[in-house]
Amino acid sequence: MIYQALWNGVKIPVLGLGTFKLEPNETYKIVVEALRMGYRHIDTAAYYGNETEVGQAIRDSGIPREEIFVTTKLWKDQVGYDAALVAFNQSLERLGLDYIDLYLLHWPIPESRQSWRALEDIYESGRVKAIGVSNFDNTQMAALIKGMKVLPMVNQIERHPLRVREDVRKFDMDLEMVMEGWRPIVRGDLENDPQLMALAFKYNKTVAQVILRWHIQTDFVVFPKTSNVERLLENISIFDFELTEDEIHLISAMDQEKASLEPQVSVNPKL
Repeated sequence: MIYQALWNGVKIPVLGLGTFKLEPNETYKIVVEALRMGYRHIDTAAYYGNETEVGQAIRDSGIPREEIFVTTKLWKDQVGYDAALVAFNQSLERLGLDYIDLYLLHWPIPESRQSWRALEDIYESGRVKAIGVSNFDNTQMAALIKGMKVLPMVNQIERHPLRVREDVRKFDMDLEMVMEGWRPIVRGDLENDPQLMALAFKYNKTVAQVILRWHIQTDFVVFPKTSNVERLLENISIFDFELTEDEIHLISAMDQEKASLEPQVSVNPKL
């Protein structure tokens, strides 16, 4: 497994398992199987409703806790400093863990700065190894970080060949953030693309594997979601080939700024 280092030295596996829209019963089974296959990064959230099953699978795996990187997130209906502290404790309890590796603000809201101050204090307490945000554009990020003690270590955004997000990547990486991409494969939209199919044929891989490799070689951490064991194995089998620079540019040039969700809210810089 390849790792990226956050600005505080914490290392994050560049490939993980996403759990969005996984039902609790299938979450437990697929996380156990993923850990058995060699995955060491699990992404969940309070909103997903499966933190309990993620935590149980981790405990039942027999793998030392320090070898597994766990991300969860603060949902946008738990607003402000006090609510964020309560929400973090609830996530920690549902997961059944002593600490969380990465805790994110799930979506930008006007009160994000109040919630971020709570994350700063949780981070300084040692109960989370790193803190960050999700779905923040450049304007929202600039409003969030003004005058804060701790800068976000991660920004998790929608990112795939149809929405490359180069402007966000550059802005955040200039602030030494690690970038994460959700919905990385956009299955169904690109599986029959002739250029991607040609690359898949060249490397004896699937189109999904080519896309995941593109993410990693452009410095994004990704965690494709699946409940299918065969897909789970397919997604992790991407470390035995490498795209050329021209091939990376070819995929990046597919950008259409095609978004599935778009935050339409401003972060209030005065809160």
